[in-house]
Amino acid sequence: MTEHPATMPPLTARAMGTDVQRRDAVDKVRGRAPYAFEQTGEGLLYAHLVTSTVARGTITSVDDAAALAAPGVHAVVHHANAPRLDSHEDRELDVLQDDDVDFHGQIVAILLADSPEAARHGASLVEVSYQEREFAAELRDDSPVYRPESVNAGFPTDSATGDVDAAMAAAAVRVEEVYRTPHEHNNPMEPHAYAATWSKDGASLEIHDSTQHPHGVQEQLATAFGLEPEAVHVLAPHIGGGFGSKGLPHAPDVAAALAARTVPGRTVKLAVTRQQMFSLCGYRSTTVSRVRLGADEQGRLVATEHAVHVQTSRVKEFVEQAAVPARSLYAAPHRSTSHRVTALDVAIPSWMRAPGVFPGVVALEMAMDELACRAGIDPIELRRINEPDVDPDTGLPFSERRLVECLELGAERFGWSERPSTPGSRVEGDWRIGLGVASATYPGESMPGNVARVTATDGRLVVAIAAADLGTGARTTIGLIAADALGVAPEDVDVEVGDTSLPQATVAGGSSGTSSWGSAVVACCRAFREQHGDDPAEGASATSTPTEADDKEYAHHSFGAQFAEVAVNRWTGEIRVRRLLGVFSAGRIVNPRGARSQLIGGMTMGLGAALHEESVRDPRFGHVVTQDLATYHVPANADAVDIEALWLPGADDTINPMGARGIGEIGITGVSAAIVNAAYNATGVRVRSLPITADAFL
Repeated sequence: MTEHPATMPPLTARAMGTDVQRRDAVDKVRGRAPYAFEQTGEGLLYAHLVTSTVARGTITSVDDAAALAAPGVHAVVHHANAPRLDSHEDRELDVLQDDDVDFHGQIVAILLADSPEAARHGASLVEVSYQEREFAAELRDDSPVYRPESVNAGFPTDSATGDVDAAMAAAAVRVEEVYRTPHEHNNPMEPHAYAATWSKDGASLEIHDSTQHPHGVQEQLATAFGLEPEAVHVLAPHIGGGFGSKGLPHAPDVAAALAARTVPGRTVKLAVTRQQMFSLCGYRSTTVSRVRLGADEQGRLVATEHAVHVQTSRVKEFVEQAAVPARSLYAAPHRSTSHRVTALDVAIPSWMRAPGVFPGVVALEMAMDELACRAGIDPIELRRINEPDVDPDTGLPFSERRLVECLELGAERFGWSERPSTPGSRVEGDWRIGLGVASATYPGESMPGNVARVTATDGRLVVAIAAADLGTGARTTIGLIAADALGVAPEDVDVEVGDTSLPQATVAGGSSGTSSWGSAVVACCRAFREQHGDDPAEGASATSTPTEADDKEYAHHSFGAQFAEVAVNRWTGEIRVRRLLGVFSAGRIVNPRGARSQLIGGMTMGLGAALHEESVRDPRFGHVVTQDLATYHVPANADAVDIEALWLPGADDTINPMGARGIGEIGITGVSAAIVNAAYNATGVRVRSLPITADAFL
């Protein structure tokens, strides 16, 4: 065992920074990578969820006679016959424990059958009756609000410096507008899926789970069923995407284990349907942002205010930290940020790629474009003028910022000098053309509590850590980091992840995976070399102890510049994104091939948010009506025509020994605002709500 502080000496980059193929690429392309629902087991049964058809009420009866008489049906589990859970602290995870219904789409029964088809058919035959109660399912400007104790990730609810009202009154140029983003739902290709098996004596559980955090699922299920964590074995070797929806355990995790609890020794497989994911697996809450910016004649900000109104579920609070980016992005002597929340009888919101940061940056960067226009200053120059010397929020120096470099390189590569100075003045046939820019940012996170192990086996070195690779290339990145720390070639290192029998790992979320897991891997590999040299004996091993949080001496953030060129049809209002370019400052890039994929993926998701993505909830019934990928639109190949991502060379050796900050989420921040700003440059029409659609330009 070896202890390792959060800050260690920098790692010499030999393998890191090389462009390599993903370790699991061939298996995935050939269909050999097993996912949760593809597991097999003894006495296999299939589960299908029955969900509520009312937004709030009490279950008065469950008629399962027709379902139990259907071919292949084994059982119907509901609140009157379900095994009792040991913990009831988390209402979301309190599956089938009482007759209360808190939102439309809540799990009210689980049907077990011999095949997926029989399970689905049987579930359609279960008749559930309700006593409905009054509910509220719509966020309105006049909805009652409250002040939460904190917001997502533990950030303070409010912050204030100076006198914003007085500074705004004296400002030479002002922006005071409201910006809105809609409900958005995570839609990974692989829906949430599980294969759960209890031991015949009911003392232990094994579950294959499509999760971004195996140890998080282990902890929650152990708590729910009154077990020691070691009695719950979670496996997640391959995951088909998550975008944050699989970062926390949700009700289906418990439902799969609960259903399997009724048939010890048999394996129960559950796949959440695409429609059910819109109520059971989290989503991004709608946000209403009131932004006030005041500047002097030269464009220097004298006051900034970002006041956010969001919704949460009445049964479990989740608050998007959408005002937090405004605390660090630009300098101003007078600043204020706040969050207010309305609790509704709706499904529970949760993490979605760049939670809080994405909608917050969208609002702030659209407002900055408006300020530039009103001040008669180039949008890039406005951002350069307001570049802070230190983090305005904490007063700490930035470990690495380089936002202005990103803006300048992007402007050169994108042809910013050709941007029309007058909105609506560049016309090509039936299309009006415009260019837009926005800043991107995301915190540089590194989580404590990670452990790694290195073992010499069969002439190879095996690095093990229970990290989750949800399609981000974690296996490959860990292998490159370990190779440099061990002083060997990447092909001499095997990597084991996605299993709670491996050493402890934190969540694959918050763009923290590489930083957090990599620090543990480096410490472990260094200890291995110190203990066993360069020619280790068979079975030689070393394990690191958990990392501890370090007192911050620097503000760690990644930054970037997003550029967009759009075309808007003069007659129909149709908008097309012709080009996107992102330039980022994220420290050392460990695997360029994987990084480019991640950044372009984030930018594509931002394109979808700008033009397509919007979940529509019917306030009369409390349910989301856009429950599939036909009505909830995401970008297709034809939408993502020309997208490119670049990054500045360098390393941030103050955050971890690899010098790398996370890149999973910064790609989505800023790009939607750049598209909206480009649409204004093309048309002269200012849109302040996402998604932007053709009717806005008619």
